[in-house]
Amino acid sequence: MLEAMQLTDREPRLGEFGHAGDDHVVPFEVGPLDVRGRAVQLGPMLDAILSRHDYPDPVARLLAEACVVTVLLGTSLKFDGKFILQTRTDGPLDMLVADFTTPGALRAYARFDAERIGELVAAGDVSDEALLGSGVLALTIDQGAHTQRYQGIVQLDGTSLEEASRTYFRQSEQIPTDLRLAVAKQVMPGGREQWRAGGLLAQFLPEASERMRVPDLPGGDGDPAEATHDPVDNSWQELLVLLATVERTELIDPTVGAERLLYRLFHEHGVRVFGGARVVDQCSCSQDKVRGILKGFSAEEIDSSIENGKIRVDCEFCSSRYEFDPAEFAPAQ
Repeated sequence: MLEAMQLTDREPRLGEFGHAGDDHVVPFEVGPLDVRGRAVQLGPMLDAILSRHDYPDPVARLLAEACVVTVLLGTSLKFDGKFILQTRTDGPLDMLVADFTTPGALRAYARFDAERIGELVAAGDVSDEALLGSGVLALTIDQGAHTQRYQGIVQLDGTSLEEASRTYFRQSEQIPTDLRLAVAKQVMPGGREQWRAGGLLAQFLPEASERMRVPDLPGGDGDPAEATHDPVDNSWQELLVLLATVERTELIDPTVGAERLLYRLFHEHGVRVFGGARVVDQCSCSQDKVRGILKGFSAEEIDSSIENGKIRVDCEFCSSRYEFDPAEFAPAQ
């Protein structure tokens, strides 16, 4: 567990370095290595999402990882749209959904079999593989109406969510990418526990012509056995070595923070960080949106939705309840 620490939103004084703090994604670049990426620590915002549903700890942990991946990728979008991470598997945790809407709204939801989860907990096996089972991880970019969705699909078969995310980059984006995730509970004053999560995403994006000529790098889509590499260009290998030194506690410890961790990793080369992008717990549901969905129902579907004279709809993401008078949806005479 992490020791609690008071965080402040005050402006930095002259000579001080401002830290983005919790629930802000910090973009960065390491010029000499041609590396770009993003780092994040999620605190109160994540805890609000997870605590709302009172998930069992193993479920909350995996949903937190899904949130971190979604935030790291969603905040990279350069247009108005959505980034959606979703799993569909045959395991006791059969669905995870994390939905990011630009510029910084996140919502998330998990569906699980409580009895099967309890059996895994009793058996002491709450690994990703046991929770998820076999299925797929789908990562979707949605630019809105009148545009075509882009979707990358990765098999989930005995792999962790973190490793499946790396596979997505190898197969779909074909960009050498490495990823680190961490989730834990922090003990707050008074003994209350709060969920925290952190993540670091780094990509090798060379602009120099001599680096762009390298036919493939570890993590790319080519055959490693046949790939040839420029022996003087060790930037990607050096990045992997540096990221391997990251402790999971560093990713979530509020006393470290994203900027301090990035400095610790890359200070010898010089790391440049940019202004943090804030992420908020915000659902996109509303009374009008639900009403619009119900207006598309047939008369039979409306009749079957009536309970005690009302139509009640619960949002699975934020648990908001909406009530409607069935007369609103009666066919026009």
